[in-house]
Amino acid sequence: MLKTLSTILVKQPKSVRTMKTRRRARRITLEILYEVDIAEHLAEDVTERRLQEQPMENAGVAFTKKLVYGVIQHKDDMDELIAEYAPEWPLDQMAVIDRNILRIAIFEFLVDTGTPVKVAINEAVELAKLYGADSAPRFINGVLGSLADHTLELRQKLFEATAEPTP
Repeated sequence: MLKTLSTILVKQPKSVRTMKTRRRARRITLEILYEVDIAEHLAEDVTERRLQEQPMENAGVAFTKKLVYGVIQHKDDMDELIAEYAPEWPLDQMAVIDRNILRIAIFEFLVDTGTPVKVAINEAVELAKLYGADSAPRFINGVLGSLADHTLELRQKLFEATAEPTP
């Protein structure tokens, strides 16, 4: 007898379903950010289109939107951190995939703080294995590992940057 997807999902513990949903949301987020970065399409349009093409449960949709709009909102501050912690790779010379993987992970563990640091780094490395060049996983792990060593001070720095009034 064939098992249906809904039967399989129901039998899995909620934590496993949540993990798979969030992993899929990260993958879709990366695709969205890549298109926005390369083609300069509007994030809202790309997000809605991608979510229609690749439907998922409400929690995944919400997580995807949180990541996409969070990364876009904090992109400049996160790019400064990437430039500081990966000085040998200027952002404009870095692979588009790599810089967007870094942005997603940095948003998750430094800005949003809803994802444990180790989980965010592991998920970023997995994305790099899927989408990046052969050297990408090591590069992503190295940059994020350096950032992780300074989590508290970097969170404070990002908080101060976002709390400053704009002229």
